Amino acid sequence: MTAQDVGGVPVVGGVPVRHGTIEVAGLRSPLLEAGPQAASEAVVFVHGNPGSSQDWLPLLGQVGAFARAVAFDMPGFGRADKPEEGFDYTVAGYAAHLGAALAELGIGKAHLVLHDFGGPWGLAWAAAHPDGLGSAVLLNTGVLTGYRWHYLARIWRLPVVGDLFMASANRSGFGLLLRHGNRRGLPRPFVDRMYADFDRGTKRAVLRLYRASGDTAGLSSSVTAALEPLRRPALVVWGARDPYIPVEQAHRQGRAFAVTDVVILPDSGHWPFVDDPGAVAAAVLPFLRRSTAPAAPAAPAV
Repeated sequence: MTAQDVGGVPVVGGVPVRHGTIEVAGLRSPLLEAGPQAASEAVVFVHGNPGSSQDWLPLLGQVGAFARAVAFDMPGFGRADKPEEGFDYTVAGYAAHLGAALAELGIGKAHLVLHDFGGPWGLAWAAAHPDGLGSAVLLNTGVLTGYRWHYLARIWRLPVVGDLFMASANRSGFGLLLRHGNRRGLPRPFVDRMYADFDRGTKRAVLRLYRASGDTAGLSSSVTAALEPLRRPALVVWGARDPYIPVEQAHRQGRAFAVTDVVILPDSGHWPFVDDPGAVAAAVLPFLRRSTAPAAPAAPAV
């Protein structure tokens, strides 16, 4: 599914996608919206590292055909503000920012679509706001029980070495890293956009985030403890060739959610919604349509 321009407004699947800006605590971020603008229940797309709201454009437009859909760049990523000081570049800081953004947008109930570090951010928010979580779509992310850092994370977490590695990243090296994450390759426009956003501010945000995120076991335990009693519905979609978050994590999400299905895409990597968008949409859209459908009225008492 590709976007078309009609009068300067992108249209995906026949649905206009609105471009705007959201400001939270003085930080501005690009905002994408589709579907009913004032609905208090929405599908909320949360990107990871590196990423932006643009990652979600095709899916967001298609969801807009039946529900409110929103996505925005998180601080330090995409075209959002990337302050050196004044933002908490931790999982807790991003979760708090997500919650403040939802409040600013008037969203009281969120159906989260999460990828990569968007998983820890979104699930930390959900653990603190259980009544606000409607359902979750987990794309190569989730509650990462027993997770061990991938090789890039181990480098980024090292003082000096991580800084030098990050500073030396050029266009060709960046492309090789993404190809390692999706061996079938990713569309060149996607790679070019992601690299254009991967500036000094984003590199700084990545280093701070990874260096502040050592206790993955503690985060997993606290999130599971908060979400397990709720049994919120979840769909898990995973690229089996992901070198960063191994596919066995896909089958562990039932500890925190009432998982309706686990869809494994055998030839996809870390960005399955980019390298196999048709298969991802075929799984995600019916799940979200069911999750956002109005509840059937109760049968009258006899």
